[in-house]
Amino acid sequence: MRDRIIAAIRKIPPGKVCSYGAVARAAGYPGAARQVAWTLHRSHGLPWHRVLGASGEIKLRGDSAIEQRLRLEAEGVGFSGRRINMRLHEFKFPRTNARSRSQRRTAPANDRA
Repeated sequence: MRDRIIAAIRKIPPGKVCSYGAVARAAGYPGAARQVAWTLHRSHGLPWHRVLGASGEIKLRGDSAIEQRLRLEAEGVGFSGRRINMRLHEFKFPRTNARSRSQRRTAPANDRA
């Protein structure tokens, strides 16, 4: 699990951000946002500053929050208060699911047994 989360975090390019939940989904563990935070806390050499809360808010407090903001601003990420405009700066992981939305729809009524 940890290796897949780390691989997903490393895919976030400079100047882009992602939520803890989106990283968890990209790693194949939807609902595992806390494990993403745990992995970031215990791993070194990761772009930890590019992972935020779902609303684009820095969830860290104190000096860590200041450092995260400074690192993101250095990469060109803009803020409005404590939040980032996710429409501009959110990194969207490519879909790994082979089925598209249209393929997930149920079969027409006349095809059902």
